[in-house]
Amino acid sequence: MAKRVGQKIKMTSIDELLCVPSVAGCDEIEVAKIRPFKDHPFKVLDDDKMHELVESIMLNGVLVPVTVRPLEDGDYEMISGHRRLFAVKEIGLDRIPAIVKEYDDDEAVLAMVDSNLQREEILPSEKAFAYKMRYDAMKRSVGRPKKYSQVGSISQTDEVLAKMIGESRNQLHRYLRLTEVIPAILDLVDQKIVALVTAVEISYLPEKVQNWLFEYMKENGACKAYQIYPLRDYLKENDDISKMETIRILNENLPKDESNRFQRIELTKPKLLEYFPPFYTKPQIENVIFSLLEHWKKENEKENT
Repeated sequence: MAKRVGQKIKMTSIDELLCVPSVAGCDEIEVAKIRPFKDHPFKVLDDDKMHELVESIMLNGVLVPVTVRPLEDGDYEMISGHRRLFAVKEIGLDRIPAIVKEYDDDEAVLAMVDSNLQREEILPSEKAFAYKMRYDAMKRSVGRPKKYSQVGSISQTDEVLAKMIGESRNQLHRYLRLTEVIPAILDLVDQKIVALVTAVEISYLPEKVQNWLFEYMKENGACKAYQIYPLRDYLKENDDISKMETIRILNENLPKDESNRFQRIELTKPKLLEYFPPFYTKPQIENVIFSLLEHWKKENEKENT
């Protein structure tokens, strides 16, 4: 954890830090007995906001108790409060104020997702997996099929969930599709390098093709959705695709912007003098340059035939 230079912190005593807030049903739970929620979709980052939380707890203690559920082996599973637990561990406390609630698996998922969706900043990947967990839990609770698509499903569960989270039904299904995108590309979505709509199209590609696509984007920059459409069309008509074919399709569908192709090209005198004797005239230099370009053109045509 980064240290703040020149900042004085009045340390709260250990007794005060361990003081249980006056909340009904709140107890002190051993930190070592609390497990993170299984497949927790929200990231706990050691960033500036975490540093602020650590300092706040050092000054004031844990003001809001975490919520956990008891497990059969005597340990607890975190429902709400992963960031507070991380901060308490950073400080070195061995106990944390907690409210213990009895939840079954699906109730626990619903409670965990709902509590975390109240955060101010949520990454697309976090929304995707949180919505997926809540969606599946809701589907199980009504005993209906789990199938869904980007444009909607025959079930009303997606409509209910969309209203609850404040998203359109179609937008919900776009987020659900993100759970089929490989982590490397999903990180690019979180960084706003790859657009969500493009990631949705990528989600329909096989994992190996997504890996090739990620390698391609590292070299050539982010792809657009209209580059992915031809890949999907190819796979609809063919059982498989090679890496070379994938690259060919991506290259053939690059954005066509000819506006700056032949903008003014400047060859400065100092640069030219690195290749030509000082006594060469302007016509002589031009003749050499165009002669070399003609040779390059012929060689390039041979390679492409």
